[in-house]
Amino acid sequence: MLERVRERMENSGETLEQAIEHAREKAVELNELTREEAEKIGDYIRRDMQEAARYLAETGGELRDWLKFDLELVEERLLEAMLSVADKTTVELIQFREQLEEMAVYRTGEITGPGILECRNCGERLHFYHTGHIPPCPKCHGTEFRRISWLEE
Repeated sequence: MLERVRERMENSGETLEQAIEHAREKAVELNELTREEAEKIGDYIRRDMQEAARYLAETGGELRDWLKFDLELVEERLLEAMLSVADKTTVELIQFREQLEEMAVYRTGEITGPGILECRNCGERLHFYHTGHIPPCPKCHGTEFRRISWLEE
């Protein structure tokens, strides 16, 4: 879905919301995902892009810094897609700053991309090197996390 979002934004100049909606519909239409799965993944893409935009706006840093992982572990294509989407949506996403705070909560069972999540209950840090489901905190069994940047580590 992320690749479809990137392509749609590059080729048609759509907003992030429009591109995500198109990618959702296409995934359902091609029976790649159920409607519920496509909606969840679309929400996860939006959340991750908004969180990246917040980081870029607040720190002036680079997306590579925000992701905080060994770039060799990630397929170049995924990195390229995320950079492309983040670059084009930074201005749009800054306008949603208040919504970002609510969307910045990552919960057990959701899917997240590479990076570091910190338990909101005990501060334990979970390192993700590729996309995966968020487990409960191994230390306190908490279920809510926030993404942190390498600057906070």
